[in-house]
Amino acid sequence: MTSPAPADLVVTRATLDDWPVISGWAADEGWNPGVSDGPAFFAQDPDGFFIGRVNGEPVSAISVVNYGADYAFLGCYLVRPDLRGRGHGLTTWKTALAHAGNRTVGLDGVVAQQDNYRQSGFELAYRTIRFTGAAPAVEPPSGIRPVHPADVADITAYDSACYPADRPRFLAAWLTGTGHQAFVRHDGDRLTGYGVLRPGRDTLRIGPLFADTAEDARALFAALTAEAAGGQVAIDVPETSAAGVALAEEAGFTASFETARMYTGPVRDHARERVFGVTTLELG
Repeated sequence: MTSPAPADLVVTRATLDDWPVISGWAADEGWNPGVSDGPAFFAQDPDGFFIGRVNGEPVSAISVVNYGADYAFLGCYLVRPDLRGRGHGLTTWKTALAHAGNRTVGLDGVVAQQDNYRQSGFELAYRTIRFTGAAPAVEPPSGIRPVHPADVADITAYDSACYPADRPRFLAAWLTGTGHQAFVRHDGDRLTGYGVLRPGRDTLRIGPLFADTAEDARALFAALTAEAAGGQVAIDVPETSAAGVALAEEAGFTASFETARMYTGPVRDHARERVFGVTTLELG
């Protein structure tokens, strides 16, 4: 039986109907995608998802999600294991990357692909470590409460200070996604952080965990893990956040997975010190 040539590959935009295939491949790689990530991902940029097919069968996927005029994020770069090494991934990559135009592109690259990403113009910004463990049984401190609809505007503004781009469409869906539990912390009338817990394929996932201080982050972390009722929880922490790493380790979590945040160019200034846990490795 002969192998299909890359010329047989047809790359088109993916739809939400294709998401179960893409997220299933991600689960097979051990990435533990969120159970209900799809609607929020597509809400940000419905044209930013691509799938490659040979003879109508899905064989590859990638996302290049645009945030405004200056920034895009690449994720979900996958090729079916039995069809790797045949050029399908590279063709899918080139087709999708054109969607970003002249924007700076970010990604969270697995270790095995980081050299390839460097060759494509991506430069290391920092490592991200996934910490996983049983949710500690602690009482959430005061000042924490679930997100209300009236909080969305304040959360969107806070998020924009912590992230390289504005993402209101994504947040509107992320905060209210099926199974997602979102909490805020206030100091009087001022929001000092927020976090989201969502169901994943293998464990519950925390992301983002954005907070003014380590104390704020610890309080939000306690509220989020209390909702997990002793179950397994994972959080992706920038290695540059010593306080975030300490928070995970103090909870008894252990490192289980590693990626590298990489960019093709400059990104706008944002409050990196407030990032105790990244939102998602697929969309940044």
